[in-house]
Amino acid sequence: MEYKCPSCGGAMEFDSTTQKMKCPYCDTEMEVAQYQQMQEKAEGNAGGNQGGDAGGNNENWSDMGNNQWMEGETDGIRVYVCQSCGGEIVADANTGATSCPFCGNRVVMKGQFAGDLKPDYIIPFKLDKKAAKENYYKHLKGKKYLPKVFKKENHVDEIKGVYIPFWLFDVDADAQITYEAEKVHSHTSGDTEYTTREIYSVYREGSLSFDHVPADGSRKMDDTLMEAIEPYNFQEAVPFQQAYLAGYLADRYDVNVDERINRARDRIRVCTERAFRKTVSGYNGGSSVKDSNVQIHNASY
Repeated sequence: MEYKCPSCGGAMEFDSTTQKMKCPYCDTEMEVAQYQQMQEKAEGNAGGNQGGDAGGNNENWSDMGNNQWMEGETDGIRVYVCQSCGGEIVADANTGATSCPFCGNRVVMKGQFAGDLKPDYIIPFKLDKKAAKENYYKHLKGKKYLPKVFKKENHVDEIKGVYIPFWLFDVDADAQITYEAEKVHSHTSGDTEYTTREIYSVYREGSLSFDHVPADGSRKMDDTLMEAIEPYNFQEAVPFQQAYLAGYLADRYDVNVDERINRARDRIRVCTERAFRKTVSGYNGGSSVKDSNVQIHNASY
């Protein structure tokens, strides 16, 4: 699919500032949904369904996705491959020569995009390149011992907007957790200080519900790094439409849902233990998890 401007025929891009499709040549603007409908009408595209499974345990994970690329939908999407790190980047057909957003080396076009699941939702970019650069320099201001490489204009000019693929998980969790908590008492008698430590076993039981627990679907993106910039505001997500990719890059997902379920399960367990620990109060020596049993049900992705 080509993102041609209906006025001048130029290549339209998604404008992160206005959240609309915009032509850089004649400044024509259109709502994304309006533009997508116009394109679908012209191409005669139709929707479809997908199936999925995430077996391997007794939690009965169900697939809530309902998208698969249909014939003709990916005609305007290309895959670019980095010759250095092997990263695969998805972009629209109007993207020319570019560099890898992961390692900075050149990328070459591999060919037509095919064979992957279509995203259900997308959180559109809110900053364009200019705003990103301004925020970057603002972040560096006042850091006088910062290495010069962080301020080199040639590197900053290579800032790119890249969409990262994520799996999302909704679950209910039932937990039985035992914490070891401590009370510490100190008193002084003469020149001697006495400390008494009392150890308690504190039991907690209950349920929690989790919505949209994210786990990135890219091997190139470090899991810890992606979790460090959370939370992602899912309220700003909209149903996926290809037009949002215009003018941006997208990392091609290469981690299947079965691998990500383990990551999500670990995060749910840790978050549950931390949430229940907040109810263990009155122990000035702190508390730690002694025994934990977190069972997941009503699980979907």
